Amino acid sequence: MAIHYEVGAREGAERVALITIDRPEAKNACDLEHFHALSQAWKRFNEDEQAWVAIITGVGRNFMSGADLKTYIPQITELAKKIQAGEADSVGEYSLSDGTDAVLRGSKIYKPIIAAVNGPCVAGGMEMLLGIDIRIATENATFGVLEPARGLFAGGGSTVRLPRQLPFALAQEFLLCADRIDAKRAHEMGLVNEIVAEDDLLDAAFRMAARITKNAPLAVQATKRSVIEGLKTDMRAAYKIESAISQEVFATEDAKEGPKAFAEKRDPVWQGR
Repeated sequence: MAIHYEVGAREGAERVALITIDRPEAKNACDLEHFHALSQAWKRFNEDEQAWVAIITGVGRNFMSGADLKTYIPQITELAKKIQAGEADSVGEYSLSDGTDAVLRGSKIYKPIIAAVNGPCVAGGMEMLLGIDIRIATENATFGVLEPARGLFAGGGSTVRLPRQLPFALAQEFLLCADRIDAKRAHEMGLVNEIVAEDDLLDAAFRMAARITKNAPLAVQATKRSVIEGLKTDMRAAYKIESAISQEVFATEDAKEGPKAFAEKRDPVWQGR
């Protein structure tokens, strides 16, 4: 399988899951099989109690080029016909939702995710990036929502998420022109957090993960959940969501451990409960 999942890939990173897209022959574009595998990797991370943070990257100088148009469109069309004929929502292990699940559309993963972008991040790759919390890129990374240039539509969340993450005019330029932009421009727009040298990319991603995993996991996940759920509604409702989540966190054992460790001048030992 060309989607790899490994927890504790580095010493001192026992709480970090590394997900690697390994399909260089197709520039890390996904067909039905690989969208399914990627969706399963996200499901595994979400359910993995050992993993508090995920890093996703691609092999070589490719991050993710979205769908493999030579194979995916015929596959998904045939799958849709079979599902419709059988009145089922899947055929075998494959589902029509695999593609959108793989790019984190509507995701309810509240553990932090870091992207280590090492090359083209376009189409479905770009849609997935918009569902990722922190983005680190190399100088040779490129970004784009290219679907309109091919007569297609970016239905993996880009038209919903991008205007919520960038100023409106920048988001519209990015979406409507369907241009491919470089890492420098992406950083200027606020699309990525940091640009690093190619040979420092994974080190930078693991350093970021270490900054997160030193914190209480339930508090971190609750913070992300409050942000994501709050963005779906108006501020009044968002405050109610925040208050409810706050009460949940203050009722945890970790909420007792943090102040206790501070008073005793030691590092906290998080239990995740």
